Amino acid sequence: MTPTTSPSKEPRSLGPANAITVVQHELVTDYDVYLFREGKNCRLYDKFGAHQMEVDGVRGTHFAVWAPNARKVSLIGDFNSWKMASAPLFSHVDESGIWEGFVPGLGNGSLYKYHITSKYDDYSVDKADPFAFFSEPPPRTASVVWDLAHSWTDEEWTSARKRANSLESPFSVYECHLGSWRRVPEERNRPLSYSEAAQSLPGYLKEMGYSHVEFLPVMEHPFYGSWGYQITGFFAPTSRYGTPQNFMTLVDRLHAAGTGVILDWVPSHFPTDEYALGYFDGTHLYEYADPRKAFNPDWRSYIFDYGRNEVRSFLMSSATFWLDKYHADGLRLDAVSSMLYLDYSRGPGDWVPNIHGGRENLEAISFLRSLNETIYSNFPDRQMIAEESTAWPMVSRLTSAGGLGFGMKWNMGWMHDTLSYFSRDPDHRKYHQDELTFSLWYAFTENFMLPLSHDEVVHGKGSLLSKMPGDDWQKFANLRLLLGYMYGHPGKKLLFMGTDIGERTEWDHDRSLDWHLLGEGMHEGVHRWVRDLNRVYRTEPSLHDTDFEAKGFEWVDFADSNNSVISFLRRDAGDQSPILVVCNCTPVPRHNYVVGVPAQGEWAELLNSDAKEYGGGGLGNLTRVTARSDPYHGRPHSVSLTLPPLAVLFLKPVSWPTKGAAEEHRRANKA
Repeated sequence: MTPTTSPSKEPRSLGPANAITVVQHELVTDYDVYLFREGKNCRLYDKFGAHQMEVDGVRGTHFAVWAPNARKVSLIGDFNSWKMASAPLFSHVDESGIWEGFVPGLGNGSLYKYHITSKYDDYSVDKADPFAFFSEPPPRTASVVWDLAHSWTDEEWTSARKRANSLESPFSVYECHLGSWRRVPEERNRPLSYSEAAQSLPGYLKEMGYSHVEFLPVMEHPFYGSWGYQITGFFAPTSRYGTPQNFMTLVDRLHAAGTGVILDWVPSHFPTDEYALGYFDGTHLYEYADPRKAFNPDWRSYIFDYGRNEVRSFLMSSATFWLDKYHADGLRLDAVSSMLYLDYSRGPGDWVPNIHGGRENLEAISFLRSLNETIYSNFPDRQMIAEESTAWPMVSRLTSAGGLGFGMKWNMGWMHDTLSYFSRDPDHRKYHQDELTFSLWYAFTENFMLPLSHDEVVHGKGSLLSKMPGDDWQKFANLRLLLGYMYGHPGKKLLFMGTDIGERTEWDHDRSLDWHLLGEGMHEGVHRWVRDLNRVYRTEPSLHDTDFEAKGFEWVDFADSNNSVISFLRRDAGDQSPILVVCNCTPVPRHNYVVGVPAQGEWAELLNSDAKEYGGGGLGNLTRVTARSDPYHGRPHSVSLTLPPLAVLFLKPVSWPTKGAAEEHRRANKA
């Protein structure tokens, strides 16, 4: 990068003992500052932080940091023996609070921090660079000068990304924690590096048919046990697993395998570690000043000041950075509910109402809308996904219509009700059928993703398999039924790693998944089942292209609670061929079970979770059934099915009428 300005004034020398010179040089322009102060600069990473460049024919590194309440800011690092105040930066004359300086000769791999002396209370502190591209491996905390140059090879993916990431496309997401996906037991059980994961993860995901992988936060974080959700490096992938280029290679390889990459991103809070963002220049710069707004009691972390424009620019730049520099296909925002509500996890008197006396954080709402508008404007082929656990309206609706502007929202209500239902003894399920059917009352009020995430298999909750009732056979049958019901239900899909091998124990971030289980029949059966669910979900438009439209779903029968059976149809946008889904949620086989269907002729059994290759008993319908002209369930035809115990069937007509005839069928069905 070649600067557009030249050095001014006299350079400051660190003296012959250090042989380091700091040159006054302003890379940050007046226009950059204007956008920064307006909360509209989404590319601060191009100017702030440490950038290697050439100034007047001399290679070196330029530094820029925002510390408006600092009296002095100095560079410290391995290049000057970490001597405080020996390498002072220069303050912008515009009183923007930006400090800059160019150090000739300084290059890749140099360790550094900023020593900040505040205007107030003689406070001084050593801070990591908020815009650092790389950091020392924890528990060390220095920032590292690093060049992000990388030769990307994912042009084929990026050219087709808009379709792959569209709301009409299948999203079958594999949620992954890189540090515990696989480990190397021969080397003290260490996690795989980015480079090692790039050799094995893309192939696994392609084999299993997942459309996307979602990584728990890869941004730098001090405490490994936070799983990445306590971020200190909002522009740096964690150095635990390698360099930025190593992570870029992993993304490149995933794209080459046809897998999109979603990154968990946390704009809701940040840790209180002294070297990080908190109390940055002796004042509450990034966090709210009022402790009733500044501190999250659940995670004992700071909350960003969403009303401060410079903080909004910082966060929008972080979001943009991962889509721009790392080619990510989307961001999943953690804990959005904690941003929206001023009284989140707070009792009476512990929170401050907004200007209207309400509990809504108007500044956070405004920020989220601006963020989504910015991202979709600059990256129309990406997706923004919200983890929002309340009934906040219109999370995934356009800001122009009053929404928050996300592309999708996690359906936490579906997750809670579904797991509650499947954890019940099958004898009692008939009294709780509404836990399966209630979600369809609101299924199309948002663009929902159905999550069976890491949060459901930690903190004593057990694995999904262990939640299932009954003996071992019934547990596996229930798990296959649960997953089949999920893939039939409207909404995009997300499974946490290990679910597809039937993990018996809950997730532990300090150990690998139990890959040896794949040598056991029932676990291998779950593995095949998920692979085939992904295949059918991706190849059958009826199961994915109307996930967010009411026209894509029809109940056949939701009221057979005595038998704990539900049946429904999924339809594609062109009504080319419906999919019939029938779930038998008891261990009792149902013979000659009649279900109304919209077309006569043969219906093929696409999937049967009781098939022997999945670990089932092999009960079914001999691959096909023939619909007869006997009306049932308000439809002109019906099929007589054998429903295996604790199983789900997917059926599809072997032939389907032309579009005009299909419309006649629709009218007849409605009549």
